[in-house]
Parts: sequence; structure tokens; C-alpha cells
Amino acid sequence: MKKPISILSLLLCAAMTLTACSDGTAESVSESQTSSQVQSEAQTEVEAPAAEQTNLDETQQSILEKLDVEYSYDLAVKLTEIKSNKDLGYRTAGSPAELAAGDMLAAEMEAIGLKEVTKDEITLDTWTFDHADLSFQKEDGTEHKVILGGYQTQFDTGGPKEFTVVYAGQGTEADLAGKDVTGKLVLIDINQRDNWWVTYPAYEAHLAGAAAILATQDGGYSEISGDALNAQDICGSAEAPAFSISRTDADLLKKALEVSPEGEATVTLDALSTVGFDGKSYNITGVIPGRLSDQIIVMSAHYDAYFDGFQDDCAAIALMMGIAKAMVDSGYQPEKTLLFCAFAAEEWGVSNTRYDWSTGAYNQVFHVHPEWSGKVMANINFELPGYYLGDATNKMRTSYELKGFIEELSAVVPEVEGVYPDGVEVIVPTQTWSDDFSMSIAGIPASVNNLGDEFARLYYHSQLDNSDTYSEPAFRYNHNLYALLMLAYDRCAVSPLDFTTRLATLEETIDAELMTGSGVDPAPLQAAAAAAKEAAATAADRVREVNEAYATAVIAGDTTAADAALAEAGTLYGDVLAVFKAAEDGLVRLTWEDVSLFPHELPLNNLSALNASVGLLESGDAVTPLDEYLYLVDNNWYAYDWSRETYRYFTDYVLDQPADRLMWGAGRVVGHVDLFDVIRSLGEKAEQGSTDFAEEITALNTAVESQNQLLKTLVDEEIAVLNSLTEFLNAI
Repeated sequence: MKKPISILSLLLCAAMTLTACSDGTAESVSESQTSSQVQSEAQTEVEAPAAEQTNLDETQQSILEKLDVEYSYDLAVKLTEIKSNKDLGYRTAGSPAELAAGDMLAAEMEAIGLKEVTKDEITLDTWTFDHADLSFQKEDGTEHKVILGGYQTQFDTGGPKEFTVVYAGQGTEADLAGKDVTGKLVLIDINQRDNWWVTYPAYEAHLAGAAAILATQDGGYSEISGDALNAQDICGSAEAPAFSISRTDADLLKKALEVSPEGEATVTLDALSTVGFDGKSYNITGVIPGRLSDQIIVMSAHYDAYFDGFQDDCAAIALMMGIAKAMVDSGYQPEKTLLFCAFAAEEWGVSNTRYDWSTGAYNQVFHVHPEWSGKVMANINFELPGYYLGDATNKMRTSYELKGFIEELSAVVPEVEGVYPDGVEVIVPTQTWSDDFSMSIAGIPASVNNLGDEFARLYYHSQLDNSDTYSEPAFRYNHNLYALLMLAYDRCAVSPLDFTTRLATLEETIDAELMTGSGVDPAPLQAAAAAAKEAAATAADRVREVNEAYATAVIAGDTTAADAALAEAGTLYGDVLAVFKAAEDGLVRLTWEDVSLFPHELPLNNLSALNASVGLLESGDAVTPLDEYLYLVDNNWYAYDWSRETYRYFTDYVLDQPADRLMWGAGRVVGHVDLFDVIRSLGEKAEQGSTDFAEEITALNTAVESQNQLLKTLVDEEIAVLNSLTEFLNAI
């Protein structure tokens, strides 16, 4: 059987005569392979010289030549100037600053030539952080003034007001025990990457009667400077106030507390942080109309921000607008409607839910434009695209099904000196940390430039995320990469999805031994996954065949042939997207830490930890289960440090809230194993040296049985989903 020519080969060969192209295709590369390797293989395949110009056809080159990175940079800086807090910035959900920024972007879209510019209204909870100014006497008696950062909570002092401050370690139940914090400010240390979110100490202090917490980052985030503040989504109640204080200022305040006989200090706080409910904001859209108005490609970024938010996400908005402007300026006439969307309220937009971010994107695709599902071929989303910290590869996170296509495309991206020497690396799947997850679960295949871990640790969500972090070469590389990606999608007749990647990954996660030991036969699940994968491989060949014919016609400018290819494809455009939506609905669940995984993995992960714990307890060992296993079960790591009230509060609000409050998390967490009492009693017995664990073993065995039953239920449901996917894919 003849292997279809790849879209990559067409892109590489378009500058030459089409008949000169090889009929072969680059082999699929592994996740660790980079685009430089693929590029070498592809150039050998078509016998093209290595010069950049031979890799780009006339249309690609004309768009890249129109990219104006200086325009994009200036727009990013302009966006940082719109703020609610005169000292720190902040352009947050439904605030006057966010509304003003939306108006500015709508005007800018019109100015650069986008059509049908629209402000799509969404309902959300609002937050405006006006100011939080603190002053106190240092240990030497001199006055020290502090500017605090904010979290999405309600706090209004009505002008300067005196408070007592106490220090409470990490703010845990044990740290607060025996302290009178009623009406006081509680200073705490926190590491939100290694330990817990600010939600937990804020609520624990609230239960104890505190006025608010002052959180200083003890590693994890804002490590670039002792003067750095931090902001995150609160994931909790607006009535449990919290502020951010720098390590430098916190150290001075701690010293003042140390010299006080009572271990307390009097401070003056003037703060205004306002949360509103059921307010309004707007997603801003503009389009380049395409020949096919009912087929859409969406490029997106969010325009809300903490502090200046230069990288997160001003540079991303500017990148999107720069690509839009280049396409308009080049005179490009797209096949599909190219839609550019500036999302509101990505950082936060719903109070008192674990899933309080990506509010603008979720509302856009589930409430404002649900018809996008089935029409949008792909979403290209952006986060923090203008920095460079020495990474060898430019990482992109995508839906499983886009991995192979983007790995092939990445080979034609022009090199930019000084950045990403090994090209593009594709990581799967999409995760919850950005708007592309909301797009994906709506049935829209999506990608995002991957958030850099080093940047997150140093600058992310701090006032030092400013234009000093800017790398022009990295920004230019991303302009080139994503302009070419949008053009590549426009040359596809249908979304270029290959479901074998998702199904092969699913197969790898089936722990046959553990399933068998849990009384669940793994064979039917394995067989269903194998059958679906086989059908997916055939469907992928069909998709490539159709896209090959269409791309050939589009590149040649032959509208008649392009229409013939579309007619030959028939209903394939919608069919492929329908299969993708079914896979997202049936095969994507979330851990209690918001990580995407397959349904059967949830009980398997729990069973692995529970079974190990039972065996160790039976041998008289309570320490190892506590230190290594029990905290891995669902959200039970919070049982170690927080009161029963706090633990239950942040469990129940996931399990028992309306779907509109849970948004993209609704129904994605399956079940809960409550080990609070087991963990507490084992901790006490370990301290006492007791080895009578009969009661705890009984409780854990009960949990094992519940997880065995959950596993059986989820496996049966997965088999049904896989059988349906096989049927759909065979029809393709």
C-alpha cells in the first residue's frame, strides 16, 4: 500500500515544482525527538538544500516578512499600562482595568484590519485590587512602609486601621494551636509548589477568627528576589482574606515581633480589595474572513493579569495580534475563517471553587459560542511567549492527536540565532493550567506554548514579570512558529488528528497485575484499546489522504481542485471533531491536583498506595505508610496539616457544587477516599510507639473495596467509550 505523502513534505516542496516532491513521509518521531532531527530527515527526503528559503513557499515567506516584532513588543508594553493598582498593576476579572483593556484591544483589532470585531459578554465574579499599604516600626524604632500584593478576597479597612500581627509559621492547624489570632493579621511562610496553595492557611486562619493572613513565599514562586511579591488564584472563599508580603519585608516584620515581649506588633493597614458576584466582562474577537465561513481556526491569549503581567499574558496577546496584523498586511486570503480571541479572566473569575481559572475561555465555548465545537478545527493558545532562559527546545503542549502533525510542521520553522538550537519539542496532552484545556474538553483540538518551569519558579505572578524579562529572539521565533502553524491548519481540509497517540498512551497506563489483583480482568480493556487504535490508524491514513489532496490544491491556488477535495471528504470535517469530543468526554478525568489522566488511573493510583499501606501496617510499620503512601490517595495530603473543618470544606466544594461553579472541573474528579481519621490516628500511634493498627487496617480495607468497585465501574465505562470510538473511527 502506498504511504500517503505528508503535509510536511508538501510544505517543504511547495517552493519547487510539486511533481518533484518525494512520495515518502517522515517517520513519526518520539516525544524526545526534536525538530532539528526531523528537519534533517525531511531535507534528505526531498533533496533540498539546508538554506531557510528552500523550506518556505511564497505565501509562508510573505507572511513571515510582514511579522513586526517591534509592533508586538510595543503593544505588550501598552497593555501593562492599564491597571487597577497604581503601584503594582493588576488587570483582573471584571475590574475597571480589565474592561478598559478589552476596549483597547477591540479598537486595536479594528486598527490592524480585523473584521467583525466583537465584545462577547460573559458572566463571572469580579475582583478589583485597589491597594494594600502596611506600615510598622522596625526593631530599631523607625517606621517602615510596605506595599502588599493581593488575592481574590474581600477586605476593606475604610482607610488606615491598626491591627495586631502575630507570626504563625506555615499557618497550619498545629501552628495556630494555642494562639489567639482573633481579629489579628497572621504572618505565615508558604511554598505553594512543594506544599499547599494559599487557600489552606487562609481558611484555617479564618476559622480561628483572624482578620487576614500575610503570606510570604518561602521558595516555590517569586524566588528571583527577596523583594518579590506573589499572586495566585485563591481557590477559596472571598471571606478568608489574604495578602502577599515580600520576604524582605516579612523578615523585618519578624524581627519586630521578636523584640516584642508579647511576640506581637502593631501595624497600620490601609487596604481595599473588592470581590463582586455575577458581574460582567468580555472576550474580544476579530476575524480574517475565510473562503469557508463555517470552518474556523482560533488563535487566543488572555488579557487579564497580576501585576504588570508582561509575559503573562501581555506578550501573548501581542504575539497573537502581531500574527493577525502580518496576515492582514501580507494580503493573505485564508481558506477558513481565522479568528483571534483575547480571553478575559484566565487567572481567576469564579469565587469559592477549586476550578476558578480559565473562566473567560470556558464561558466562551460552553455558553457564548457552543457552536464552536464542531466548527473550530484547532485552537492555538499562548502563554508567556517572550522570554528565554537557555532552553534547548521550544516546548509546545498539545492535544494527543495533534502531536505528529506539529512535530512534522516544526521542521520548517526558520532558526533564530541564540534561541532553541534543537527546535520544537511537543508534549502531550493538554493540561488544566491554561485556556487550551477548556477549549479541548469542548471538542476543539488545542495547543499552547509550554509554560517554563524555571520562569514559573523565578518570575511567575510577581511584580518582576515585567519588560526586563523580554527576549527579542525568543519572541521572534514564536512569531515565526505560530504564524506557520496557523497557515498549516488553513491548508488542511479537516483537523489533522491522529488518535493512535492517545490510545497507545492509554494502553501503557493499564496495570494488568494490579487490575487482576483487584478483581478486574484487564483483557477486555486491552482488547478495546487495541481495536480502537487499529481503527484510529486507518482513520489517520484517511485524514492524511484528504489533507494531502486539499493542501496540494490550495498551495497551487487551484480552487476547483480544493473544492473537489472537500467534496470528496464529505462529512469528514465534522466527523473527526465529533470523535475528538467523544474522546475528551469519555477519557479525560482529573486528579485532586488538577492533572489530566485516564479514568482507570484514578482508582489504580489509589489502590497502589492503599494496598502498600495495608501490607506495611500488618507488619507493624505505621511510619512508612504515613511518609510514603497515604498522602498519595486523593487529596489526603491535606489531612496531615489542616483541621477537619478545612479538609472537609475543600473536599465538599469539589463534590457538591453546581456545574456552573465547577466549570471545566465539573464531573472530572471521580469519587473520594476520606482517610483523615486514619492518618490522624496512625500519627498518634506512631508517636506513642503503638503497633495495634487493627482499626486502621479495617478502614483501609474498606477503602480498597470501594476503589476495586470504582475501578470495575470505570473500566466498564471506558470499554463502552472505546467501542464507540472504534465504531466512529471505522466509519471514517
